[in-house]
Amino acid sequence: MNTKNKKMKYIKEVTKLVLFSIALVSFTSCIINDNIKDTSTLINPGNDPNFTIVVNTDNIFKDFNRKIIVFDIPIYAFSTVEDAKLIHVANILAQYLDNDEDGNVDNSTIHSQLKANNSFIYLWKTTAERDAVVPPSGHNVYNMGSDSANIIWHSNGRTGDFDGSIQSVWMFISKNGHEVSYPAVFSSQANSQISEAMNTARGGFFQNPPATYPATAWYTNSEATCDFSCQVSRYNFWILSSKLGANQNRLADIQSEWTLNTSAKVQSDDVKAWAIFTNATYNLPVTLPDGTYKH
Repeated sequence: MNTKNKKMKYIKEVTKLVLFSIALVSFTSCIINDNIKDTSTLINPGNDPNFTIVVNTDNIFKDFNRKIIVFDIPIYAFSTVEDAKLIHVANILAQYLDNDEDGNVDNSTIHSQLKANNSFIYLWKTTAERDAVVPPSGHNVYNMGSDSANIIWHSNGRTGDFDGSIQSVWMFISKNGHEVSYPAVFSSQANSQISEAMNTARGGFFQNPPATYPATAWYTNSEATCDFSCQVSRYNFWILSSKLGANQNRLADIQSEWTLNTSAKVQSDDVKAWAIFTNATYNLPVTLPDGTYKH
């Protein structure tokens, strides 16, 4: 074989090797993308000064393509959820945990409890997405529909459609934090302080919502699916949200369940709850989050 033919054969062999290498890399990339939900799609990190959206590479949470970490607590999101909603919820969580915005959580006991129980939030766009998630064992999971978050409610003078993240994020914290860390005070045990306060607010003890509440009641949730534990969690939210001013313009929307829509009404009418929520031991929020943590 002459020199020219040898050279041509060499070029062909090198070309085959290069093409094989390219094919192998492409195949490997496909496998990686399948395992971590196609991270070849670029993730917009957002422009928040404190929180960055990152690719979700946690294998046990393959339903979600991205996440934000807030004080070591993850918030996951389906790809259909808007970046702005994910960032907003992260800011709300940060403001609840670090209400004075000094860069440190206000109640380390609650924070430690949330982390110890592997607590996290995930945001969904459709109920099909929500229902497809199988919570992994050993984790406390709270789901939130992203459409319930209304960012402009705050800049609109707290009027219009309510920002549901105010409720969802607080219930996530209180359910997995306060109720576990301070059971004698915040849990749904029948003799806890908040349960007894709620019984006063409802005009008596009811394991499940009664057909009719006493006329003197100011907390009258009637959801048949809301058991005693659920009732306590919602009562907790009503107390805090009214105390922080979230319900001042919402009486017409909420009075079928809750009539103490201002801090002054809670202080004067729900004395037991006021004593709990002003107890410095628990370092509860004193300022309503608005989604602008340390901005």
